[in-house]
Amino acid sequence: MPAPLIYIDSSPSLPREADVVVIGGGVVGVFTAYYLARRGVSVALLEKGRVAAEQSSRNWGWCRQQNRDARELPMATRSLDLWEKVAQETGEDTGFRRCGLLYLSQDENELAGWAKWRDFARTVGVTTHVLSAQEATERGKATGRKWKGGVFSPTDGTADPSKAVPVAARGIMAAGGTVHQNCAARGLELSAGRVSGVVTEAGTIRTTTVVMAGGAWASSFCNQLGIRFPQAAVRQSILAVAPGAEGLPDALHTARVSLTRRSNGGYALAISGRARVDPTPQQLRFSREFVPMFARRWRSLAPGAFEGWRQGHESLMKWAVDDVTPMERNRILDPKPDMRQIRLTYQRACELLPEFQRVAISHAWAGYVDSTPDGVPAIGEVEGIPGFLLAAGFSGHGFGIGPGAGHMIADIITGSEPIVDPRPYRPERLKTAAWGKVAEF
Repeated sequence: MPAPLIYIDSSPSLPREADVVVIGGGVVGVFTAYYLARRGVSVALLEKGRVAAEQSSRNWGWCRQQNRDARELPMATRSLDLWEKVAQETGEDTGFRRCGLLYLSQDENELAGWAKWRDFARTVGVTTHVLSAQEATERGKATGRKWKGGVFSPTDGTADPSKAVPVAARGIMAAGGTVHQNCAARGLELSAGRVSGVVTEAGTIRTTTVVMAGGAWASSFCNQLGIRFPQAAVRQSILAVAPGAEGLPDALHTARVSLTRRSNGGYALAISGRARVDPTPQQLRFSREFVPMFARRWRSLAPGAFEGWRQGHESLMKWAVDDVTPMERNRILDPKPDMRQIRLTYQRACELLPEFQRVAISHAWAGYVDSTPDGVPAIGEVEGIPGFLLAAGFSGHGFGIGPGAGHMIADIITGSEPIVDPRPYRPERLKTAAWGKVAEF
């Protein structure tokens, strides 16, 4: 079964014009539209399939500061505060809780890396506790093992991927914006070189500002405009188990397996960093830019199959705005999970925490995690097309930092003081080499 996700209704009709059009109904696009609508900006959100149906409902649900790259940490910190406020603002539960995140390890090098990050975190006011062997063993007592050490980040937490983003999307409509599902954006209209409209399968919306938050589809859309956005995605597989396992941590990471309690009392289980690289035309095009990333992460990657090629999200083809596009042929990226990895994940979970032997696998799914060459998202106006902003390449971190990213984009558009410094995310940085700049975490 695919990842669980609640369904929301769409707005009844497509507007003829809007101040801002946001393309992509994932966490970043939704929160961008959410914060714009709450400021009284006329905003329309376009989603080719269902809100949050791709990676925004297929992730762990972690909202963390721990082990964030220095460029992302400010956004992660502000996002935690925003996650808390969403429930108050919408009156709905996103499943967000500051339950704390627990990391346990038997590896001295890994522990040294976490301690080094703790020292950095202190300089920016972030609290994380490095655990001694005794403390780690006590916190990880459900495993029945002794641990060399660990870390605990008490102010970090989790939200529920099955409902968090749809709840925020309903908040867009409550604030006066519109949300349009099963409505693909086919292309842009330009006047004197700047944005003047968005062509959708249901008609054209006049606008002067567009945000491309299309996740794994962003680069292929940019290619239609002559914009070279280096982006590549890997396929990750996750499973969920039914409720019934008791006495376990809310969120735990180990090298063998990681787990997250979900709102229904079940758990999501995954092996951190393990992914399949499905070759695609786009990956081949940008292979040189991704050499530094591959050199750092190759131990976590394995060759995939032609699943990515079949999905069509990383095509180099050009399409016409008056014809059916690849986004309409494949409304929701729903790749096949790696069942060998699903079985291995469940086996490891049962070995680490025997409580899982009492519950069965309820869901198994895969998703495409899109990345930039340096592992940091590209956010900001694209050079050469005034009014066109990019917000993509979140490299598996988008769910946790989505509220902060959306708030920052809304700040940029409305001319407000940005919630965090936007300079580390500027898209034009990707025109230079990424050697030595790849995110550490």
